[in-house]
Amino acid sequence: MKRNFKYTGIVALVLAQAVTSCTKDLNRYPIVQTTSKVVFSSPAGVKEALAKLYGGLSLSGQDVAGYPDINTSDVGSNVFLRNYWEAEELPTDEAVIGWNDHDLQAYHNMNWTPNGYFIQLMYDRIFFETAACNEFLRETAHLNTSGFTSADTANIAIYRGEARFLRAFAYWTALDMFGNVPFTTEKDPVGSFFPKQIMRDSLFNYVESELLAIQNILPPPGKNEVGRADQGAVWALLARLYLNAQVYTGQARYTDCITYCNKIIASGAYKLATNYAQLFETDNESTGEIIFAIRANGVTSQSYGNTTFLVHAEIGGNMDPTQFGVAPGGGWAGLRTTAAFVNLFPDPSGNTDHRAMFYTNGQTLAIKTMGNFGDGYAIGKYKNVSSTGQPGSDPTKEFVDTDFPLFRLAETYLTYAEAVLRGGSGGDLTTALNYVNLVRERAYGGTSGDINAGQLTLSFILDERGRELYWEAVRRTDLIRFGEFTGGTYLWPFKGGVEAGTGVDSHYNLYPISATDMVANPNLKQNPGY
Repeated sequence: MKRNFKYTGIVALVLAQAVTSCTKDLNRYPIVQTTSKVVFSSPAGVKEALAKLYGGLSLSGQDVAGYPDINTSDVGSNVFLRNYWEAEELPTDEAVIGWNDHDLQAYHNMNWTPNGYFIQLMYDRIFFETAACNEFLRETAHLNTSGFTSADTANIAIYRGEARFLRAFAYWTALDMFGNVPFTTEKDPVGSFFPKQIMRDSLFNYVESELLAIQNILPPPGKNEVGRADQGAVWALLARLYLNAQVYTGQARYTDCITYCNKIIASGAYKLATNYAQLFETDNESTGEIIFAIRANGVTSQSYGNTTFLVHAEIGGNMDPTQFGVAPGGGWAGLRTTAAFVNLFPDPSGNTDHRAMFYTNGQTLAIKTMGNFGDGYAIGKYKNVSSTGQPGSDPTKEFVDTDFPLFRLAETYLTYAEAVLRGGSGGDLTTALNYVNLVRERAYGGTSGDINAGQLTLSFILDERGRELYWEAVRRTDLIRFGEFTGGTYLWPFKGGVEAGTGVDSHYNLYPISATDMVANPNLKQNPGY
């Protein structure tokens, strides 16, 4: 059984590059609790610094309400996972939010600008993470290991591989969302300088090369601590990278996508969870399906921007918060979904396809007023309770224990099937059909939902990915790959800010480079259309 890796004992690093190398925006301020010389003087200190890199995906900074990595008006809204989820889900058919914080509604309206508040948060979070990883790699490249054991030295080599994985993931997010972005590594100088802009295809090549280089440095699938990257995480990110390669570079890489899906499946380290719902409960690490997760703990890693956001924001109206492991009155009444997404399921009750976790009591299917929680079906997918009904560890029931599944086996099965349908070699349609039906048999509790070879089409795959992976921060990327995110081919309520939905210009397939960075760095050129 894998041990759990907690984001505790995190020591803040002196991240000079985070302040000066990406932008001149001095809202970024690292909290210096000690010097890097002290932090990196012991094996325990090095591991604490690694924990900071993982914590950068789920925490706002050194404290839940203070000492943030990036200074904003609402510390809880400035967390990588929350910003990433909003940017991937809110502009799609899968999610709407009723709040009017800053320009949050611009996601639904698809009228965001380079000056957008939430675009800036996502952009800054990406480059804070890359800078933190760069600093870790810079410091660990010349450690004085005279007092370290051989086991300590071997562990640090793995830590460095993990830092490279986290940096590759952050740069993949930049590649996917922003395209051509400022680029630095640990080999760049520390101090004030203007990073050069890397083109999207070159960034693709860099991310690919990093992942290929570290795959044999990290432990085999399932052999690292829970919450830490292993070979399975690397292969899952490579599969996702290759699946979208034609969007990123203009060159299809479906054969490579199949290769890495096969590696994940053939490892035998993962299995489909028996119960779909458990994948989004506090003991989801025990399902055996999750390849890599962003961890959460209601006591040791409290955050308003991890799954605490997803659990609280989905609760409102007539929903009983205690059924979700939340204290009475703890619902934030924000997130719902659109009728277009509900219609992907045979019925909203969940009696046919158990993945349909809609809450309909007191809710209307149609959305008339975005700010009214009763408009639009609610979704009860994420919970702060275990599969046996036990609430999370936080006695106040404010912060949750549910890990966010970033990569899991069901996605790998569906990715394999799509890559085969798109012409990739190294797989076959019979195997693809079997994988899709394995996913559906879990959803239907038997073979009643099985499809035949004639029904296995690309349009079916897009819909099935929606049914299986909704609210897991992949929908925007999927819709872009299928050519249905912008334009008028596929409309959903409030796409483009119109109740019935309207087509939008294709330049919205990329987010704009932050206006702050554009002013600060003369090397940057804005994305077309902004």
